[in-house]
Amino acid sequence: MLALFVVLRANPGDAHEETSQVERWTRSLVSAGLTASSVKREALGGGLAHYTWKVRVGTGKYDVIGVHRVVREARPWIPARSSRAVFLVHGDLWGFAPAFLTNTCVSTMPEDRSLAAFLASQDVDVWGLDLRWVGVPEEEMDFEFMAAWSIQTHAKDVGTGLALADVVRRLSGNGGNDRMFLMGWSRGATIGYAYLDAESQRPRALRRVDGFVPMDMPVRFGPDAAQQQEWACARYELLNADRTMGRKEGGLLGPAPGIPVRQLGLAAAKDPNGLSLLAPGFVEQPKPTNRQLAVIAAGDTATLLRPFKLQPIVPGYHLAGSVPDASGLPVKTAFTPEPTLFDYLQLAVPYQSFNEVVETEAQLCGLDVPFDDHLQDVKVPVLYVGAAGGVGRYGEYSTRLLGSTDVTRLIVRSRPEGERAQDFGHADLFLARDARVRVWQPILQWLRAH
Repeated sequence: MLALFVVLRANPGDAHEETSQVERWTRSLVSAGLTASSVKREALGGGLAHYTWKVRVGTGKYDVIGVHRVVREARPWIPARSSRAVFLVHGDLWGFAPAFLTNTCVSTMPEDRSLAAFLASQDVDVWGLDLRWVGVPEEEMDFEFMAAWSIQTHAKDVGTGLALADVVRRLSGNGGNDRMFLMGWSRGATIGYAYLDAESQRPRALRRVDGFVPMDMPVRFGPDAAQQQEWACARYELLNADRTMGRKEGGLLGPAPGIPVRQLGLAAAKDPNGLSLLAPGFVEQPKPTNRQLAVIAAGDTATLLRPFKLQPIVPGYHLAGSVPDASGLPVKTAFTPEPTLFDYLQLAVPYQSFNEVVETEAQLCGLDVPFDDHLQDVKVPVLYVGAAGGVGRYGEYSTRLLGSTDVTRLIVRSRPEGERAQDFGHADLFLARDARVRVWQPILQWLRAH
């Protein structure tokens, strides 16, 4: 109502157009069986806008997802037509905006430096969602409502988001030869594989995805990664034991995994030279400063898993590439500016549903799971994008499990594989100074070619 009041004062004609457009979208969504809140619009500059809906996907208090759209506009509230659209699924800790529209959440990143804004500026219609746990407030202490949330739950929610995007895009005159691509980063890629696994069993006319971009995540390890599979099995055994004992919330960093990540970023930004109070259990003596600990956590992410006696998903895995000191510990970031990294860490959401974490480790361990039985029936074009210091090449094998014959693989690399511990990291794909040239531009070219 406040946004509408401001528009009314500024330009009554624009207010009428906004009201008319919102009513059209709302009626069409209701007709499609979607229960969505009124849409909100945020102008981004450069002719772009960010639209958001809250969509009810169940009867529980937190059975709600956020659906996002970043698009070029012909004029306010009138999105421009486009022939390419992409639906983005985030991973752990960070929802849609922090992960893909980071520049709108921090002051340390130029306004044109985010994947969603870049693609939208190139006339790609960008969509995505916030998974259910993104909306759970920090003050919540009872997580019984998460008991049934799973990989398949989130895959169904992706389907709901895609259905909303389809309804709204058709009202804008898009259709016919338009193509919708699905992109998943990290655990979002795991969810993307699960969605496509289910969609492959529907009649072709009922499928919504025309191409898949999994980013820096495996769903199964190949024969040459036996050690990584063993590590996944060990993680599964520990985490599944916790689940059996009744745990319903948490991640690899324990309960409320986003809170210590936030604290790392806040301390590094506010008191970089102060001695860290978070270091015990993570880093041996001497005690690091707040800045040093945040850089170590991002550049040697296995450090964060050490107190839980867990191995990382692959050797040398890290969020952000770094430069090491003589002992091998990261001393500064290599690709992402430190102020941006520290701001980014503070954007982590506090909670996560636990089932999906356990289920992912079961899948990586090679155990039977109910959401990858039909991968060979998935035959859409695929672009795998890996960070050489993240999951990197270990994610390539998963694409071979699909029935797709059009498969492209891009590993963003600055060093030989033997030096992966300092190479381009998992979050550098979105935060690095040169991510637009090394990551986003190749993705854009692939989207345009398909």
